Amino acid sequence: MSSTAETLSRPDQASGRYGALDRVLRKRLLATLDGLRGGQLVVRDALGTVVLGEAGGTLRAELDILDPGFYRAAAASGSVGAGEAYMDGLWRCTDLVALVRLLVLNRDHLDAMETGLARAGGLALRGWHALRRNTRRGSRRNIAAHYDLGNELFKLFLDESMMYSSAVFADETETLEQAQFRKLERICRKLDLQPGDHLVEIGTGWGGMALHAASRFGCRVTTTTISKEQHALAVERVAAAGLSDRVTVLLEDYRDLEGTYDKLVSIEMVEAIGHQYLETYLAKCASLLKPDGLALIQAITIEDHRYEQALHSVDFIKRFIFPGSFIPCVSAIANAAANASDLRLVNLEDIGPSYALTLRHWRQRFLDRLDAVRALGYDERFIRMWEFYLCYCEGGFLERSIGDVHLLLARPGNRRDQYLPAPEAA
Repeated sequence: MSSTAETLSRPDQASGRYGALDRVLRKRLLATLDGLRGGQLVVRDALGTVVLGEAGGTLRAELDILDPGFYRAAAASGSVGAGEAYMDGLWRCTDLVALVRLLVLNRDHLDAMETGLARAGGLALRGWHALRRNTRRGSRRNIAAHYDLGNELFKLFLDESMMYSSAVFADETETLEQAQFRKLERICRKLDLQPGDHLVEIGTGWGGMALHAASRFGCRVTTTTISKEQHALAVERVAAAGLSDRVTVLLEDYRDLEGTYDKLVSIEMVEAIGHQYLETYLAKCASLLKPDGLALIQAITIEDHRYEQALHSVDFIKRFIFPGSFIPCVSAIANAAANASDLRLVNLEDIGPSYALTLRHWRQRFLDRLDAVRALGYDERFIRMWEFYLCYCEGGFLERSIGDVHLLLARPGNRRDQYLPAPEAA
């Protein structure tokens, strides 16, 4: 199968918008993407149509370049610039998820986009990211940038549990509600939650985990967030459920938590702490637990061999979606736990494949309610940013470039014989 570029059409009248620099940058980008494996990429612009990759591949995406500024953005800031150009409406794509998957499969081509002028742009992005360090003040600013966008926005695409983290699907026929319920049940059963337990949660979200644990398992819950929007809605939901006597919602940095608890849970919060504070986070988890305590951490993860490179780069997610964030690898978490605590890893489950399906549900719900999104005051640039974000992540999870895991950690005094969860209740 051919993997060489093929030009299929001639320039149109709009080609006059392309200056000499635009033509040079276009030629360089197409050369960088030449030889794609595993699929086909069709690029259409005013200068013609070019087909890249393998005709017999399983993936296919078609790009329409609507403005030559796309090539300038990609040259200046690599993949981040290309993503911003999508936000600005400079290009569109028939299948963004397929595009992301194709580029992940051909990471050498993707990495080549980050050279030359884009390398200088990357240095500027890294400087910007360094200023988003997760000190106590920085954490509040970073969290507010995403989670305080407005509760009504998140209500549009999350299910009734308001869980903004991967569900656990048994198969593709399940609803998002069913899969989120399964995730929450599985976490509670891994922790062996009992009515007499006091559970501490780092990262409240909108209270879904706390409500589930208190209502289904009868335990007390103390949960904390630093998002004012999340805190307000979580308190409201707890009161509406009649669980204010069992659930306490704090507006505190996790580093300021005190007391000792039977169990601890933290669902996809570790990504927000910053890699400099990974040991601080795990030390705090251990200090909050009784000598026989258990902790369940759900974490988005990156491949171990790519962790160091990712630490020193800024992608679309860090730049536009989750400022100050990082994605740990499993070994980094395990090493930090060993260095900073007496926690031992007793069970690990990979739920990454479910995240791609979770994201697909979120994206469809979001796109189905665009009129409501616009009514909340969000413009077309934001809508394109959100669509790109959801597709970007879905493609990464489908190709296993990123994963999601349940890490069950125990303090030395824990003598539980079985760490696998009991079957979920129907």
